[in-house]
Amino acid sequence: MELEILFEDGEALVIDKPGGLPLDTPRAGGPSLEDRLDELKLGFQRHPAPVHRLDRDTSGCLLLARNPKALKRFSAAFEEKLVQKRYLGIVAGTLTEEEGTIALNLSKVSTVKDGWRMIPAKKGKPAVTHWRKLDEKNGLTLVEFRPETGRTHQIRVHAASGLGLPLLGDPVYGSSKGAPRTMLHAAGITVPRGDKEPIVAVAPLPRDFAALGFSDE
Repeated sequence: MELEILFEDGEALVIDKPGGLPLDTPRAGGPSLEDRLDELKLGFQRHPAPVHRLDRDTSGCLLLARNPKALKRFSAAFEEKLVQKRYLGIVAGTLTEEEGTIALNLSKVSTVKDGWRMIPAKKGKPAVTHWRKLDEKNGLTLVEFRPETGRTHQIRVHAASGLGLPLLGDPVYGSSKGAPRTMLHAAGITVPRGDKEPIVAVAPLPRDFAALGFSDE
């Protein structure tokens, strides 16, 4: 599983994380990004550290910091909502509206039967996602998501509960039918760095999105 590097300089890397690759080693074992950090040193002494999280199934732009100072600074940029993120998702169904904003607070719940998940809840943490319809094919819709906040599973829950259409293949908030993974892709990221040039990276559309007839144009 090749890790394509989308951006590289002395303090940052952005890789195109493959869908299906978790960041941490799973309890049951198996490959993870953790196993690959050595090859991502690229001549540096330290392992790079992921600044943010992407779900196991989510592909695309993942920012890694190459030193502790950069990690602290980039993490602050995420917390201060200065980072621009663009996601592409395929939802199972068609939308009547062209674009909009979903503002649904999210809270974590856990049950013995279903395990943990995020749910819309008035007392939950604020979560805002802007969305725009890009294309429709064969009863599926390609949607651009631009989250303002970075809550766990935010786009997945906002698609299912805000749009009323879950992401294709999402086994938690929809159905695992129709795709071998949850069809969500981190297509772009921009991270401001004060006086320095911002980090800008774009991840190409994955093959499984293209196989369903979609293009990012």
